[in-house]
Amino acid sequence: MERIGPEAFDGERLRRPGAWIVGFLADWCPFCRAFAPRLEALAKAGRSVAVADLTDEESPLWERFGVEVVPTVLVFRDGSVVFRRDGRLGRGLGAPDLEAAERAMATS
Repeated sequence: MERIGPEAFDGERLRRPGAWIVGFLADWCPFCRAFAPRLEALAKAGRSVAVADLTDEESPLWERFGVEVVPTVLVFRDGSVVFRRDGRLGRGLGAPDLEAAERAMATS
């Protein structure tokens, strides 16, 4: 699973064709720690997955996409957001949320 910062995001990733998922996660968030293995499994299955951690270096991506709750998942296709699922306060994200993201990758 690729870690991504603003420069790589705007450079290589936005120009890459096809669909890919970006998970916005924070190390301190228990819901993110529980959700990260789901993203890793998706990456191991051959899907294009990147993670933007909540750090000073990567916070411009968080601001750019208005991420206020973690975890949040965005699906991009050909440089545009085609799907978004924000974590629910006190609940995070689960398998159904990731399945919806996968469907968006396949159909968008």
